[in-house]
Amino acid sequence: MTGNRYIKTDGGNYNERIEGDYVQAETYYAAGQRQTLAAAAAEIQELLEHLQQSYPATTTTEQRILATEAAKRIEADPQLKQRIIKAIKTGGVAAVVKLLDNPAGAFLEGALEGWQAE
Repeated sequence: MTGNRYIKTDGGNYNERIEGDYVQAETYYAAGQRQTLAAAAAEIQELLEHLQQSYPATTTTEQRILATEAAKRIEADPQLKQRIIKAIKTGGVAAVVKLLDNPAGAFLEGALEGWQAE
């Protein structure tokens, strides 16, 4: 293409060369990636909520304890761990942590980063 063009995005993003289907969030995800991320985050969220019945998380220390227990439970479930690894390799650790609606989720970031390297 030649010549000057004006593309009004109203503050949105413009990408001239996207291949395949993409869904816009904070960043571009290939179709299906967002679902994988959301599913992994939902499983972690459910685990955190279940564990909060036994591990209160009102203080920073308690949130760390909750996150540690969640990481132990994930490591003890190879299928769950593999689903989470797939999600973080697809979309990144930050994307999974951002989807979590739990303050203990931020403390899981180190474990997720370690699993991403596996």
